[in-house]
Amino acid sequence: MLPYLRQALEIKDYYKILEIPPFATLKEIKAAYRRLAHQYHPDKSGNDPYASAQFEVIKEAYEVLSDPSKKEYYLQQRWYNQSIGKKRTETVITPVNVLKQVLELDKYVSTLDVHRMDQEGLYHYICDILSDPVIEKINTFKENDINKAIVSSVLKSSRPLAWKYIKPLSERLVRLHTDPGAIQEIHTYIHHSRSIDTWDKYKIWLLLLIVLLICFSIYFISA
Repeated sequence: MLPYLRQALEIKDYYKILEIPPFATLKEIKAAYRRLAHQYHPDKSGNDPYASAQFEVIKEAYEVLSDPSKKEYYLQQRWYNQSIGKKRTETVITPVNVLKQVLELDKYVSTLDVHRMDQEGLYHYICDILSDPVIEKINTFKENDINKAIVSSVLKSSRPLAWKYIKPLSERLVRLHTDPGAIQEIHTYIHHSRSIDTWDKYKIWLLLLIVLLICFSIYFISA
């Protein structure tokens, strides 16, 4: 499940991040890094969290492309992904970009047959989007309204999941810095999911009991 969504997370386009062509020389790579670092470095941007996030991927791109062994491995991955048609991404970890991912996920899940979907795959994919480092990172932005939208979208897309996935996922969502309304939405979702799980466990026995009562009623009426 989710092959289309997963491919966008696999490899960053370091050349596009540094705004240079794939045939750029080491000198050009260094020059691009210095120019962008000067623009996005926390000391230059007043510690703006979005600029800091951009600086991190710029630094990552430079460290890979300026190191011969790392660059060779990266180019092998890049070539392989191109050969099988996989996309590259330049996504920076920000609340806005994470929100875009979960909205795309919700749109994709809405097209699936909930009775045949890979629930474990969906759960792990959401955990990939909201990994521990990602949660820690986006909380530094203090964009509580965006975090609330992330929570709502994840809750919506995870409705088909069984209770065994809902509980750990909800615990992950609670760690996002947001307002009390979003926390209440999570708790309401947990209560609703637990109720459904309880009903699924006992509905067969309840239906069996109803059938037995009907049978006994018919027996005594006809006796």
